[in-house]
Amino acid sequence: MAILRSKEIRDMELDEIHKKLDELKAEYAKNVSKSSAAGVYENPGKIKELKRTIARVLTIINEKEKET
Repeated sequence: MAILRSKEIRDMELDEIHKKLDELKAEYAKNVSKSSAAGVYENPGKIKELKRTIARVLTIINEKEKET
C-alpha cells in the first residue's frame, strides 16, 4: 500500500478514511508479526512509515470529527 499524505487523506470522506485505517493497521500487524517471528526486522523503515501514517490518519479523523 502506498503511503498516504495529509492532503490525500483530507480529500477523502470519513468512511473511506476509516477503511484505509483498517488496511494500514492490518498491514502494520502483518509486518510486525512477520518480523518478530523471524527475529530480525526485514524492513524497519516501512514499519516506521506505517506507524507514522496511522498516526497521521488518526489525527485527521479527530480533526474531522471535531468539525461536525
